[in-house]
Amino acid sequence: MPDEPFVNVDPRDAVGYGCTEAPRGILYHRYSVDADGIIVDAKIVPPTSQNQKVIEEDLYHFASKYAQLQDDELVWRCEQTIRNYDPCISCATHFLKAKIERL
Repeated sequence: MPDEPFVNVDPRDAVGYGCTEAPRGILYHRYSVDADGIIVDAKIVPPTSQNQKVIEEDLYHFASKYAQLQDDELVWRCEQTIRNYDPCISCATHFLKAKIERL
């Protein structure tokens, strides 16, 4: 924490909202501060959580359609499906832990 603020402000009890465009989508954030200017609550909604439902739906449909692929190929293709929505996940190597059960 710096010794003194870069910008002088009069602290007050307040809530602030922000919206930022990021490479993966829109980042929403909200901060609540108390009368001393201390952050007492913060909520960040990244693109991954906004896309989660659709990612899971597409993954289910893809895996159902291509279930005949060999396990390694199916996992690799499922990883590609997820990366279509969230390129940041591609930074993680082997992020998908798959348990394949065929009926």
